[in-house]
Amino acid sequence: MLDFLLFVVVGFLAQIVDGALGMAYGVLSTTVLLSFGVAPASASASVHAAEIFTTGASAASHLWHRNVDKRLLWRLAPAGVLGGVVGTFVLTSVDGATIKPFIVAYMAVMGVVIVWRTLRALKPRHEEVRGVSALGAVGGFVDAVGGGGWGPVVTTTLVGAGGQPRYVIGTVNTAEFLLTASVSAAFVVAIATGHWEDASLIDNAMAVAGLVVGGLCAAPLAGYVVKRISPRMLGIAVGTVVLLLAVYQTVKLLA
Repeated sequence: MLDFLLFVVVGFLAQIVDGALGMAYGVLSTTVLLSFGVAPASASASVHAAEIFTTGASAASHLWHRNVDKRLLWRLAPAGVLGGVVGTFVLTSVDGATIKPFIVAYMAVMGVVIVWRTLRALKPRHEEVRGVSALGAVGGFVDAVGGGGWGPVVTTTLVGAGGQPRYVIGTVNTAEFLLTASVSAAFVVAIATGHWEDASLIDNAMAVAGLVVGGLCAAPLAGYVVKRISPRMLGIAVGTVVLLLAVYQTVKLLA
């Protein structure tokens, strides 16, 4: 019960952050799961299972408010799905103890990216964004392998390359729902075919439930909270927390 309540809080805070910055739900949730000793593949699968609900709600909201650039969506989403499925296959093919140091390093990099993006305050240049499909494939791959990163990689790059924030965030969040559903399906296939031999999702059921409940509770409040808390301060705080947790994991690995 305590684990469930803890992850309700984690899911709530992660969704508030994601609503304010357009990223970091997966990174923050996965980092916390790794800190609890959950294997990288199980952490990624758990977070993506929870994100089906939160990204679905987000996508529906952005479609309703017409924040989605459909041309950009159909260039980004298929490549993201492909990258995510490949990333899932790679993650479930490697022993958790072997890949964990790389995932921890990746989380540290994501912490730096979040702080960098927040401090830099990227402004749109209203230019044509190129290389979207390649970006989507890379974003999907690292999101599946790292349990998060689609927003920090894709949103930051598109806004920095000249995309309009409203449509970038709306489109990236909508594509994320398709990515999340595909990655979750790929994990299920990996279990069903015996490819993922050390799957232990049942052990993380309470964590997934907590993340879902917390995220859904936070979704209606995100807009209000953003008005009260500076996105700049929030971004720096989240990036710092992710970095500190990555350092903690590094110390544990070296001990």
